[in-house]
Order: sequence, then structure tokens, then C-alpha cells
Amino acid sequence: MKQLLLVLTILFSTSFAWAQKKDKTAMDFSTIISAAELKKQLYVIAGPEMEGRNTPSVGLKKAAAYLESEFIAMGLQPIANGKYQMPYALYLDSILASSFSVNSQNYVSGEDFQMNLNNYSAQLHASEVVFVGYGMSDSTRNDYKGLDVKGKIVLVMAGTPNPGAGRGNFVNKQAIAAQYGAIAVLQVQQNLSIQMRGGPRHYLNLYKKVNLPNLITIKGNVAKEITGKSYEELLAEAKNGVLKHSFSTKISFNLLKQTRSEETTNVIGFIEGTDLKDEVVMLTAHYDHVGKTADKIYYGADDDGSGTVSVLTLARAFSEAKKAGKGPRRSMAFMLVSGEEKGLWGSAYYADNPIIPLEKTVCDLNIDMIGRIGDPYLKDADSSNYVYIIGDDKLSSALRPISESANKKYTNLKLDYTYNDPNDPNRFYYRSDHYNFAEKGVPIIFYFNGVHPDYHQPTDTPDKINYPLMAKRAQLVYYTAWEIANRTESIPRDQNKL
Repeated sequence: MKQLLLVLTILFSTSFAWAQKKDKTAMDFSTIISAAELKKQLYVIAGPEMEGRNTPSVGLKKAAAYLESEFIAMGLQPIANGKYQMPYALYLDSILASSFSVNSQNYVSGEDFQMNLNNYSAQLHASEVVFVGYGMSDSTRNDYKGLDVKGKIVLVMAGTPNPGAGRGNFVNKQAIAAQYGAIAVLQVQQNLSIQMRGGPRHYLNLYKKVNLPNLITIKGNVAKEITGKSYEELLAEAKNGVLKHSFSTKISFNLLKQTRSEETTNVIGFIEGTDLKDEVVMLTAHYDHVGKTADKIYYGADDDGSGTVSVLTLARAFSEAKKAGKGPRRSMAFMLVSGEEKGLWGSAYYADNPIIPLEKTVCDLNIDMIGRIGDPYLKDADSSNYVYIIGDDKLSSALRPISESANKKYTNLKLDYTYNDPNDPNRFYYRSDHYNFAEKGVPIIFYFNGVHPDYHQPTDTPDKINYPLMAKRAQLVYYTAWEIANRTESIPRDQNKL
């Protein structure tokens, strides 16, 4: 027995030592990922000439051109139809003309009524309006019960009887009205500016599977002309249960819209692998931010200039390894996406139109904010030696062991899994570009430093970045990617924790 134990001990010790053995080649090229290099790049990406990199904007185009020039200088390959920039279209609606009348009395747009910009161009005349309270229909309340609204206009109160009930926004009310066959929704709301705050906004998908009934927000004076009841009376009826539902009223409205398109891009550089080149390791970050106002630039140094320049620098490290004949076995794609701040647009477009088949995309390592110390760590002993890891165990059993092994061998950061909790109220797992890959079944890791007082403020500037910590975090991504790109076994897709 003693002899067996000795043999097992020797075997275990040998295996453990092998598992912890550092890869000298990987270490040789890791020196490219330095605080000085990251700082040099970030002062360009988060500089004033990029104007906050709003999607779309002139500043964003400047940033895309700069990123493309860097990929060219590194010798990365263009794979978006022979180009580095992968274009996609955005759409912007504007109202050319609108009118609304009740019993032949015309009302003023912006004062008495407001058309929803998501409406479609239409002209409608109707002689009946059905009041459906708050327009809710769920397991706790059905304002449509016993009512026939098919082909009719419905009148609803804005909000819900209980704030936080989750059905107060007009998109849901339009969808519910559509379920019951209504052709338009009049929403009573005393403050018209609520739905129009920020003005017209670009959107990604022009073609919709379902076109919801048009929604017009009206003020209490207009609702009184329709129903004969004051705003307060309608509100009370909605809260207590509607008594009288139908009103004979002549309603006319007209909306003429114009939709124009504008192009923006993702920027992608590619390194071909050797014997396993058909499989691809993807590294991503978003290079957009939220732009500028008349007197302020939102620089976005941490969000996500830090991720952008980290991906650039990792691309440089792998490129230099390739030039030295030490390139990765699997291919590498370095993608910097736009539109993340508006709704993960660029990654959503790529995931729906992949250049590399997603079944051949081994994983996505996504970097979004790794240059600062987040609020929870400001007084922590590990404040300068941690990173949040999110999503590493959701779709593959292999990623966490690889990540933890790389960290133990090379970087010794504290890996904080707080935001990986499915019950995380911040829902960070769903809020960056990796999620569009995960939703398609591609294993992911999301690297994050947490939020801080400068998050989405003009004060998120390059001078506030902790460059040594940022370099260490970027090196963790590098060593993890190196292992994944060069290991013999592929990453299994054997988990389903979305």
C-alpha cells in the first residue's frame, strides 16, 4: 500500500507540475502587452478628435479608420469581403407631417398629441373609441375582458395602477392591443415629453416580423373631448375598474414618415492558424461610446476604450508571434464592434451575419471596461489586483479551468465571479457584446472591472486609467486565448446556463 501511495504521489506531483509549467513562447510575446503601449493607444482612441465615438458619427468613422490602419500595420488579414470594415445599415425615422382631430377639432402636435416615432405611415378615420383602463392583460388583471376591440381604436391610461408592475411602457400596451385586434392606441399622458426624450433614434432592424398598432399619446384635454371625462375621472376609473367602455366619437389622424439609412461598421482583423486553422478564437470589444453634447465630450476611456486598445494590443502580440513562426494553431479574429451603447448592434449584426461560421467559432473573449477600479473595490485589499469574470461556465465546462490555470501560472489576479450569479440584479451578463455570441451557443468569457463614478460621464478620461492593472488584465485574456488557440482539444459546448 505504501508503495502504491508513493507511485500515486509521484504521478500527481508530476501532473501538477506539468499543469503549472509556463509556456516560454507565450511569455516572450506577452511583453508587447504593456502599460506604456496601452496608454499610447488609449490617448488616441479616447482623444478629443474622436468626439466620443457615438454610433453613428464622424468621430466613430475616425476611430474605425484608425483601427483599420493599425490592423494593416500589423499585417492582419481583411476578411469582410476583402476589407477590414464590415458595414451594416442603421435607420432613422422622421415625421414629415402629422395631424389629429376629434369631432373635426384639430389639435396641435407637441402640445396636445404626439405621434410615436415607431408608428408606420397611415391615415385613419374611426367613429368609436373603446376605453380599456390601463390596457393591461396578464394573470393578475385583464382590462380587455368582455370587450370587442377588433378593428377599433382603444384608449389607455399611461403607466400602471401599481408602479413597478412591469406593464406600463407603451410598447407592451401596443403588443397587448394587437393581441385583441385593435388598430390604434390612444395613450393618455399629461407630459408628452416623456416618450420623446432624446428625440429620434437610430435603430438596427428595418424589417419587422410584427407591426404593432400605431400609438398616439394625447393629453387630458383631448381625452375629455373623446370621453366627456376629465383626466382625473379617467384615472380613477382605470384604477378601480372601468364602468363605461365605449364612446361614439369621430377620430381622424394622419401620419407621414420618412425613413433614411446610414452606414456604420465593425472592424475585423484576422490571423490564420496552422494545423487547426478552420477553428477560430474570437476576441471582441466595442469601440463606440455615447458621443458629445454642445459643450461636452464623453471620452469613454474605460468604456470601452480600455477594451478596444486591449484587443488591438493582443492582436499585435499574436501577429508578432505569427511573424516569428510561432503563430497560433487555431485562427484568431479580432473584432471591434460599434453600436454596443445603443443596443449591442454591431455584435448582433455579426452574429446574424457571421463571416466565420459560428459552429467553427470556438469562443468569444469579450473585454468591456478593464482600465479602472470599480466602486466595490475602492477600499478592498485587492483593489489593484482583481477582475470580474462573467459567463465562463455558462456554455462550456472547459473555459473556467483554462482561465483559472492561465491566471495561476501568469497573472495571479483575484478572479471575482460576483456578477456571474444568475440572480445578479445588474444583469451584466446580458449587457455586452459577448451575449449575442452566447445566445447562438458560442462559449464566452466577459472581462469587466465594474462601474465607477465616471461611468458614462465626460470625466471617463485616459488620465484616470490604471495602466499597470489594465495591462495585467489584458495579459490574462492573452494567456487564456493563447491556451485555447493552441490546445489540441477543442472547447466543448456541454453546458446550458443561459
